[in-house]
Amino acid sequence: MIEPIAYQKKLEGKSNAHLISFSDGKDYVVKYFQTGFEKTLPNEWVSYCLARYLGLPIPFARIVDIPQSFSSQVPELAQINNTPYQFALTYIPDCQDGHQVPNIPNISNSNELASIIAFDYWLYNSDRTRKNILLKKEQENTYRLWAIDHAEVFGTYNWQIEEIEDLPVGIIKSATHQIMASFIEDENQLFDQLDIIETIPIFLIEEIVSMIPDEWMVTKEEKKAMVSSLLFRRKKILPDLMQKFVNKIYWPIHDNQHS
Repeated sequence: MIEPIAYQKKLEGKSNAHLISFSDGKDYVVKYFQTGFEKTLPNEWVSYCLARYLGLPIPFARIVDIPQSFSSQVPELAQINNTPYQFALTYIPDCQDGHQVPNIPNISNSNELASIIAFDYWLYNSDRTRKNILLKKEQENTYRLWAIDHAEVFGTYNWQIEEIEDLPVGIIKSATHQIMASFIEDENQLFDQLDIIETIPIFLIEEIVSMIPDEWMVTKEEKKAMVSSLLFRRKKILPDLMQKFVNKIYWPIHDNQHS
């Protein structure tokens, strides 16, 4: 397992993220387990594994072990309720978020945007804001888009079982989803994602959830609820949500573009 070698800085936001250099020569955005945000790391882990399987444009991530001997030497980390394992996302340099690029001319990986929208609706990620995408300039007027920050899937970073069993089934208010939809050339790309999500084996979903470290304090009942919610939403909820998205978001945007 890689080891932390140098602390860089604390990053903006409420998710307690820190930039740390590791022994593999890479920098990682490390999210620490913290009281009041207990489901942040489990949410991030489950989202990452499912997103990787689906081929979403997300940075490589892993669970890392940061020794107390390292954290104790860094004032920003010394007071954190330290568990052995944290969630680490590969840092992609030279990126801007959606606020820093208010007008996006072209997206080079526009064929991947439908997968992000479908994924957000499946896991009910209502936090797909401009801050939670990264844009890396590839050439003049063209950016590659990365999806980051899944701390608030299942509705929140501190969900309870009764909440996860009754997630909202309406349109998510997201200007970022609207931006992405404007670059999707065919609405069938959104429906194609339904078929792909349906192909994920149930045992794989169960395995991903079962690998949440015990130190992150997710009970067996909560893990079972996560799996049940994912299975229920992909079969019973997601098809209707994608149709609603196409009718209420996708078509109005594209009708305006062609008018």
